[in-house]
Amino acid sequence: MNRPVVVGVDGSPASLLAAEHAARAAVLRSRPLHLVHGYLHPLGYGVPVNPYDLGLPAPTEEAQKMLETTAADLAERCPGLTVEVRQVAGGPGATLVEESRRAELVVVGSRGLGGFAGLLLGSVGTQVAAHAHCPVLVVRPAEEPIPVAGPVLVGVDGSEPAELAVGYAADEAARRGDGLVLLHVQPPDRAPADGATETHAAELLATAAAAVRGSHPGLAVEERVLRAPKAEQALVEASGDAALVVVGSRGRGGFAGLLLGSVSQALVQHAHCPVLVARPYGHAR
Repeated sequence: MNRPVVVGVDGSPASLLAAEHAARAAVLRSRPLHLVHGYLHPLGYGVPVNPYDLGLPAPTEEAQKMLETTAADLAERCPGLTVEVRQVAGGPGATLVEESRRAELVVVGSRGLGGFAGLLLGSVGTQVAAHAHCPVLVVRPAEEPIPVAGPVLVGVDGSEPAELAVGYAADEAARRGDGLVLLHVQPPDRAPADGATETHAAELLATAAAAVRGSHPGLAVEERVLRAPKAEQALVEASGDAALVVVGSRGRGGFAGLLLGSVSQALVQHAHCPVLVARPYGHAR
């Protein structure tokens, strides 16, 4: 099955930037690109609203033109890229979550039309990152150009979601021809002379690095231990020199009620580069 890279497009600058990232991802993966526009008002999702009270939603010529113009622009800039466009009767978040069942990757912008300034990541992006059935690329920050240089970063904590993230990060670094940096964060109150702590950190990183080198021979892999009060603080800061940071959907210490762990949430809200949320394929919550 030739799963496509899917991106939601609503005409906003954030969504058009997301479409650029999605096109690049599709080219790197040799996959088709699908531009999708959900035309049901976002408030219609999950709310018991009688559609006849609002008027039946319908695709519009304006949205179709916007999609086709975006597709033509991307196809011109990315020779060989296959682009399909369509409008779907659904809220943008629900539409992308459903599309993710058949997608290789879903790409979302940091904020779309109708976003509130107080939300660092729009409600659509948050919904998709937390519920998608495939990996999700969150394009942020919208005001900066697409990173073309720099390593792929991923945090290592020994958890199952982190192991999945390391695998995705290695794949991405190999596609891009960039290096991979494995990071482990320790609290600063742990004395450097604490041999057990140092050994544990070294073992975690060495195990992850060995797995990566076994599956991706020739990939440059760096192991790095950082000290910070919180893992998310260190990873956000480290993302300033990266082309991409990859996170698991939940790490150690996560609460079952949180669909994204605190570290993942902090990165999709504050990272200085795009963030890939390593959700498993076919995973439903």
